Amino acid sequence: MTQVPSFAVVSGQQVAGVLHGREKQVVEVVEAAYRLHGEGRTVNPDSYFLRFPDRPSSRIIALPASVGAPVDVHGVKWISSFPENVAAGLPRASAVLILNDTATGYPMACLESSIISAARTAASAALAATTLAAARAVTPRRAGFVGTGLIARYVHTYLAAAGLSFDEVGVFDLDRGHAGGFAAYLGRAGAGPVRIHDDAASLIAASDLVVLATVAGEPHIHDPGLLAHNPLVLHVSLRDLSPEIILSSCNILDDVEHCMKAGTSPHLAEQRTGGRSFVDGTLYDVLEGRVAPPAGRPVVFSPFGLGVLDLAVARYVLDEVSASGDLMTVPGFFHELKRHG
Repeated sequence: MTQVPSFAVVSGQQVAGVLHGREKQVVEVVEAAYRLHGEGRTVNPDSYFLRFPDRPSSRIIALPASVGAPVDVHGVKWISSFPENVAAGLPRASAVLILNDTATGYPMACLESSIISAARTAASAALAATTLAAARAVTPRRAGFVGTGLIARYVHTYLAAAGLSFDEVGVFDLDRGHAGGFAAYLGRAGAGPVRIHDDAASLIAASDLVVLATVAGEPHIHDPGLLAHNPLVLHVSLRDLSPEIILSSCNILDDVEHCMKAGTSPHLAEQRTGGRSFVDGTLYDVLEGRVAPPAGRPVVFSPFGLGVLDLAVARYVLDEVSASGDLMTVPGFFHELKRHG
């Protein structure tokens, strides 16, 4: 007989407890989800944006998705981005994620998801960095971070866990204080020599691995000559680079259709050219050996951020918390369970 699942709530503290120190496992979960997606065993509809006429910089986004076996889960991430939070000392993003039971469709868990979102973003970036570097046979020695918030911190953690170390790390942020805070964190994390740059251009010129993790709504890096030394660029924030830079680079995306919307840099390049011939492939293509990014051109990885990755990581977290015996269920959450009373 089909049973209604219990409904659980997983706190941010529990999420962090599961994910801390398990960066390699999370990268494996994310890679497996990318492979399922590449094999057509996921459903990842368009994201839905709730915007506010009186607060144009803020938005709340719904990312529905479904991941097939062996993950076997469905759900939606509901994530807000309110950049004004930063000035008040709060993280820009907050999120929850609902997982639905496969057999009944009933919601079975609500998880705090800002940590899950940051972890899957960082795991995706680390997977791309190691995969693309190996495909190019080039080991990055100088890293640079444009944007120094929570995502930058997570990306650095995951890059280090993936075995990447650097002779120097550069940081730049429009807020010098934020750059200084991130530089201090990097020092505590043993990142090696850290240099605070006065602008993004000097940082890019000094880096062969560039992490763009800003809240930019439109391109602010315009000159293709800045990438003449052929760096690997993890374009996490998606809207930093001009169409000219995109068109002069080797472009690897996580999902072509999803990246070509919402004013992303690849979307602007598509609008400029009327086509997608500048896209060289997806990360799945590189993982499968179908695409080999060259060492003699800049390589830009632009991940839209797929909901299937969030669901895969959330399922991992839920299973780990359940196995520990610490899963908090809500008795009586589902009440009307008889059709006729």
